[in-house]
This record gives sequence, C-alpha cells and structure tokens, in this order.
Amino acid sequence: MPQPHLRTVVVLAAGEGKRMKSTLPKVLHPLLGRTLLGHVLNAAAPLAADRTVVVVGHGADQVRAHLTDVAPDATPVLQAEQLGTGHAVRIALEAVPDGAGTVVVINGDVPLLRPETVGALVTAHEQAGAAATVLAAEVPDPTGLGRIVRDADGHLEQIVEERDADATQRAIREINAGIYVFDAVRLRDALGKLSTDNDQGEEYLTDVFGLLRSTGEPVAVHVADDHVETLGCNDRVELATLRRLLRDRVNEAWMRTGVSLLDPATTWIDVTVALDRDAVVDQNTQLRGSTVVGAGALIGPDVTLVDTIVGPAASVVRSHAVGAEVGAGASVGPYAYLRPAARLADKAKVGTFVEVKNSEIGAGSKVPHLTYVGDATIGEQSNIGAASVFVNYDGVNKHRTVIGSHARTGADNMFVAPVEVGDGAYTAAGSVIVEDVPAGAMGVARARQRNIEGWVVKRRAGTAAAQAAERAGTVQGAPNGAGAASDSEAMHGPGETVGGPSGTGDTATE
Repeated sequence: MPQPHLRTVVVLAAGEGKRMKSTLPKVLHPLLGRTLLGHVLNAAAPLAADRTVVVVGHGADQVRAHLTDVAPDATPVLQAEQLGTGHAVRIALEAVPDGAGTVVVINGDVPLLRPETVGALVTAHEQAGAAATVLAAEVPDPTGLGRIVRDADGHLEQIVEERDADATQRAIREINAGIYVFDAVRLRDALGKLSTDNDQGEEYLTDVFGLLRSTGEPVAVHVADDHVETLGCNDRVELATLRRLLRDRVNEAWMRTGVSLLDPATTWIDVTVALDRDAVVDQNTQLRGSTVVGAGALIGPDVTLVDTIVGPAASVVRSHAVGAEVGAGASVGPYAYLRPAARLADKAKVGTFVEVKNSEIGAGSKVPHLTYVGDATIGEQSNIGAASVFVNYDGVNKHRTVIGSHARTGADNMFVAPVEVGDGAYTAAGSVIVEDVPAGAMGVARARQRNIEGWVVKRRAGTAAAQAAERAGTVQGAPNGAGAASDSEAMHGPGETVGGPSGTGDTATE
C-alpha cells in the first residue's frame, strides 16, 4: 500500500517591509480578521502538512508570539541575517532534517491566496512528478515582479527578477507569484549550489529552477486562474487595495448565500465572521472577529460588532458592541454601547444612549434610554426608568445589582450595589436605592419638595425671570419670603403621597 506523501510548508516571513514604514513586522499587519501571515497559513491549512516552518527575522519575537496564538503547531526558524529567499529556505529545511516528500514555499505577504489554488498547485506538481513547480499569473502590469521566461516550446526556462531582467524579459506579463512546490531531495541538493551573483548579492530561490533544468530535471509552471489572489503587499497603499479586494470577495460570497448587504461598498466583514440566511446588513457596518449574526437579523446602519453574537430576528441600529450577546428578537440602539459580557435575552431591549457591561437583561425586559447598567442581573419583563445608573464600583471592588422580574424602576434612579429590587417591585423617580426593596414593595429614597414663594422676585429682582414671574401673577406679595417652607417641613419625609404608580416616575413599557 503506498505511503502518504510527506508534506512540509515553509512560509517566508523574515522581511522587514521597509516600505510599510512601521514598527510592526509587515506580515503582522491586519486584514479583515487575520494578519497577512494568518491569511497565508489559512490558505495552506487544507494541505494538512506534516510540518509547517515559518522563517522569522525582523520582529521575530512578535511573529513568534503571533504564531503561538494562531498556529501553535508551526515551527518558527530564525533567519538572523536576510541573505535571500534561497538562504531562508535552506535554514528552514535544516529544522526538518528528514528529507523526502514535497516542500511548499509561500511568501508571507499574499493574503488573497485561496486554499483551492494552493491545493491545485500541489496536486499538479505531485501528479506530474516534477522536481519543482512555480505558481504563475498573467497580470496587466508586471512592474516590480519576477518574470516567467519560457522556451520556444512553452516550457519554463528560468525565473528572472525584474532588477536582473533585460528589456525583452521585462515586457513579459506572466509573473512569478512567489509560491513554489519542490521535491524535497532535489531541492536540498540545488540549494547547496546557489550563488550570490546577482544585483542584490543574495541567494535567490528562483535560481533553483534554472539549476534543476540544467541537469535535466523536470520543472513546471502552474498558472493561477485569477491573478488578483497572487498580489503581494509592500506598502500601506497596497495593503489598502488588498483590503478592498478582500472585502469585495467576502461580501459577494455572503450575498450568494442569502445574506442581504444593502451597501457592500461600506460593509466590512472579517473572514472569521458567520452570518445566517436572510440576515440584512445596512450601510456603514463593520462585523469583526468571531461575530455571529442569526437568520433574519437586521444589523445597521452605522454599527460595529466585535466578537458579538446576534440572535435570529434581532436588530442592532447605530450601535457598538464588543463581546456581547443579543438574543432572538431583541433590539439594540440607536446609539447604544454593549461592552464585554453584556447579555440580552430574547426580545429584550437596550435603547438610545444606554451602556451595558457584564450584565444580563432578561427576556422582554427594557432599558429604553439614558442609562448605565454595569454588573447587574435584570429579570424578565422588567422596565428600567430613564437616566438610571447602576453604581457598581466602590473605588476598590465591583458589586452586583439584581432587579427582579416584572419590576418597574423610576427615572433618575441610582442603584448602589450590592442591592436587590425584588420581583414586581417599584422604585420612585429620583431615588438613590441603597437598601434592598422587597418583592411587591415601593422603594422611595428622596427628600420632600418644598416651594419658597416669592424667592425669585426677592433674590433676583430685575431679572427676566423675576419680570416673568410678576407678569404671571404668581407672586403672593410676601416681601420677607412668607410662604417659605419651615426647616421642620423641609426635613419631613415623603409620606404616603408618592406611593401610587404615577409617583414613581416609571418609564412606561413601550
């Protein structure tokens, strides 16, 4: 029974990327949910290689740390001095001394490369029994790229870097995409024969093809169906171009699965995001990280979701969410902020200018507007009044507030945690709740109002306010402030008059 083909993937990620003008290594620049390097590793993943070697150099520690996160099984190998691509591959193979099988070499800056293209390249190489195969592409403008030079019979003669090409060779539009497949044994032999006799004084991996051909070894060219996926990145302008191209590819793919994108040009979806059929994404929307959007959900306009789960038929409008969960049929926004561990159950509502952090909002409960909910649990079918604050931090520790089910809290409440409002309880508007409110009780924590008659005319004489008061006939003529509440009255409690539902300042369920 034939043995499975041993495969090694080598990713070249040691370059500085001077034209990026960045302290961040070029291969770590992000592009719709993955780094440049991450996209390349993803393209190679379906090969199920026996070992993956990543050649690192500039910013080696940063690249190693990134590999720990995204490809912990990959082996980083340091190219301390960048002496060319041939030198880099030779160092990589020293880390995998067992010699047989297929070696796939990919530049670390081709993020649009498709797994299907890499797979087709490797299959063509192995079926042909070639010593080496290069991925090529026909491009409109080959400036700056290595050229594929063929002989009269159309076979590969050599790969020439532009700086070493003559005028005739520079006119060729078939270019080297920087992705290669080699027979491991013949590659190792050829690497030992590379010279630095070129404009850069480096060991070119592409010279391996000429060396193999000169000894009669079969070399081949595999042409990519779409030259766009072979585009590399050398500066931030090219990075932006690649980002737009990838955006268009991702958006088209989602629309073909039954997702509606109302304005694809302003919709940015990371490659790590998942959307279900009949989801609708409106303009100026970013879906990032591990975000998941359920069937029939409406997202946007003007929404950013990061690592957020949105359930079926939910809506999120003009809002920002990070690490949150929005239940089925729930609604968020406009102008809401869901912070990590904000969890809305089915048909819950978080409305305008509401911020939620590390809190659960029960099924059907509403926080309609102007409120901060932090470190709280809200039961089912409760309503939180406008301008409320869940006071969760004592300067040292965070504490939790619990609001029961079917509760109604008044506007302008402060809940000073730890505190609990029971099922079916009410709280009065303007209250600072510092003690538990039992189930079915009314919590009132505010001073009685007092009116000082004639105060404006006496203390603000001549002002527009005083003139308006006089015209309204509201002054009762007590020049010494008669009618003012006494000190004892000012200190008197609120009594029973605020006990009815109209006294709570409750924000009615909408």
